[in-house]
Amino acid sequence: MSESKIKYSEVDQPRIEKAVREILLAVGEDPNREGLLKTPSRVARMYTEMFSGLREDPKNHTKSVFTEKNYDEIVLLKDIPFHSMCEHHLLPFTGFAHVAYMPSGKVLGLSKLARIVETFARRPQMQERLTTQVAEFIQEEAEARGVAVVIKASHTCMTIRGVKKSGATMVTSSMLGSFRSDARSRTEVMSLMTA
Repeated sequence: MSESKIKYSEVDQPRIEKAVREILLAVGEDPNREGLLKTPSRVARMYTEMFSGLREDPKNHTKSVFTEKNYDEIVLLKDIPFHSMCEHHLLPFTGFAHVAYMPSGKVLGLSKLARIVETFARRPQMQERLTTQVAEFIQEEAEARGVAVVIKASHTCMTIRGVKKSGATMVTSSMLGSFRSDARSRTEVMSLMTA
């Protein structure tokens, strides 16, 4: 879904609470048990936080772009921690993002790169889509000559259920512009990301 088609609406917490009560009943639990009495409201508040990116326009983080005509080398922010929710099982996946771009007269504020990752991560996600969304958004907003995004994450939908392979990590990348077309630039940015 494109950014222009996303509706930034509020979370219906009472509806989530009702659904969580139903889930507890469906798995054979008593939602009126002391330890579970507040669980529906806790889950509703958690979902409000975990899915806050659905109510946030990432363009809010690129309103202050700086003109810098004299810098055209790689800008890299490494090891940006993030937490997201797998859209297939609604279980968390966590990891680190490395975001690099080559400016063409515009630079983004440093914290904006982390905020962009956070906004897209705080949605029901697939790691592959998250990687592409961050890269494409920075490419468009910064009018960058090249963008490279590499994300490494551990998915609880794979580590605590199903195949149960604790310690396995998934790495995804998106290379745009000069990082895709120029092998030397791609090699340079990858070596900086792994340094």
